[in-house]
Amino acid sequence: MKILTCPLNGPRNISEFVYGGEVKDMPDPNTCSDKAWADYVFYHDNLIQIVKEWWLHAPSGYWFIAERHTASDEIIKTYDPSEIYNTRIEFSTQQEERA
Repeated sequence: MKILTCPLNGPRNISEFVYGGEVKDMPDPNTCSDKAWADYVFYHDNLIQIVKEWWLHAPSGYWFIAERHTASDEIIKTYDPSEIYNTRIEFSTQQEERA
């Protein structure tokens, strides 16, 4: 049984978690090209390295970040996203822009 340590709920069975993708800088959706947005949403480097990933603890609905080595699958550490994200990004809709 594989165990993943949730920063909020402690060590839990991996079956309680959902992978959310790599943590990477988001381009400005209002000014980036379709290609840049598609690269952000759909592609990753897939290199052997330590990557930051989004994980969801499904029973509690808690999202957190895990650093994992892609070759060994070893979880190096897990932590709350507030450790690296401390500002909120606001998105405008096309209706707001027209008003």
